[in-house]
Amino acid sequence: MTTITVIGAGSASFGENTLSAILRSKKLKGSTLRLVDRNAQSLDIVQRLAKRLNKEWDSQFNISAHANHKDALDGANFVVSAIEVGPREALWKSDYEITLKYGVQQPYAENGGPGGFIHAARNINPLMEIIRDMEQACPDAWFINFTNPMVRICDAINRHSKIKAVGLCHQIYIGYCFVGLILGKDLGIEIPEGITGMQADVMEHGLREQVVHQTLPLIDLRAAGTNHFSWILSIHDKKTGADLYPLFKERFASFDPKFEPLTRDVYNAFGLFPVPGDTHLCEYLPWVSDAKPRDKYNIRLYDWDLMASLRDYSLDRLNDMANGNMTIEGLLNTDSEGALEMIENIAFAGNHYHLAANLPNAGQIANLPLGATVETPVHVDGAGIHPVHVGSLPEPIAELCRREIVTAQLGIDAAIEGSYEKALQCLLLDPIIRDINAAKQILDDYLKTYKEHLPQFWK
Repeated sequence: MTTITVIGAGSASFGENTLSAILRSKKLKGSTLRLVDRNAQSLDIVQRLAKRLNKEWDSQFNISAHANHKDALDGANFVVSAIEVGPREALWKSDYEITLKYGVQQPYAENGGPGGFIHAARNINPLMEIIRDMEQACPDAWFINFTNPMVRICDAINRHSKIKAVGLCHQIYIGYCFVGLILGKDLGIEIPEGITGMQADVMEHGLREQVVHQTLPLIDLRAAGTNHFSWILSIHDKKTGADLYPLFKERFASFDPKFEPLTRDVYNAFGLFPVPGDTHLCEYLPWVSDAKPRDKYNIRLYDWDLMASLRDYSLDRLNDMANGNMTIEGLLNTDSEGALEMIENIAFAGNHYHLAANLPNAGQIANLPLGATVETPVHVDGAGIHPVHVGSLPEPIAELCRREIVTAQLGIDAAIEGSYEKALQCLLLDPIIRDINAAKQILDDYLKTYKEHLPQFWK
């Protein structure tokens, strides 16, 4: 049977969603599940929860827990990873605040900008240690990545190893939410009150999910680009096949202009609708960092303190479930965010169309660099994961994506080689940076602040 290794299994949301989805699978019944996490307390919680699910759902999995990934890789068919050098929120907040000292106000600081560089760089050493060990222990396994920055993490694996890797992200559903909101009356969708935007907001997340669940059966949306920077290529009615893009454009023109205003301006300027919403889109564009446009677009920062407390709350919930003090009924409908679909359809020669996945560009986007990590729909079967070829992006949009690709690749090469020169070039190409001296100051501060995570720069 299939052997699945989950690294970073102690992550609260990841552990709950992905593990419960895998353990519910009828096809995977009797498989081997190896849980890995460096945090002993989190690992213990997730292991006990997994064993409860395994027993009550009669999943018949062989479950083991490991503090070190080296003990869990031998013969694995799939390695699912959500690793993150932590504490996640505290480091992310620090990434943002360091650049303020040098006059650079990042819009978001997670996946793009200087924060995107240092976020990826911190994760490179533990990531590549796993990949090098996979090359010895399970060279034919698929590596399924959930760690951000998605483009940079997948690029490190794709260009610096022979391991097959796919990156999965749920951002495509923001595109479906946009379409559902804009065409709600036309499609007969009930729109809940209280959705103010697409930002990371716990209260609004559930409201957006209501829209997405109603929209998915009604339309086929095709998007492509790079992760968190993809673009809607087509919108079609699933029942009639009708092209809904013209109607979408018409309805959006009269929609509330204060709703995701950066997305509106970019759509009007470039002619394709960007998927991710303002808070991710802003990371890859040069027009948002200064104070005036930032205030105009009302880019909302991630609430680091709130999200950190919610992470602790989620682990407490899992612990209550693991102890039998809380029902597990809510885990019957969790979504693995694509991991289960990849595993089942590769392992059992299925036939699955997935809305968005990150793979090396083999021509699926004709005018982006070959080998670059790009996001398109994919087909999954017993032979692997195959990208859907979507042709060329409009050239101005392709140029925006190419700049982000080159910036990301420079940052990854810098982190793997310990190259100060390439790290500086990465920052200088980034659209957030406007001053060479500021780039040097930021880089020096980052390398000093996170020295323990970046020994390759201090040889």
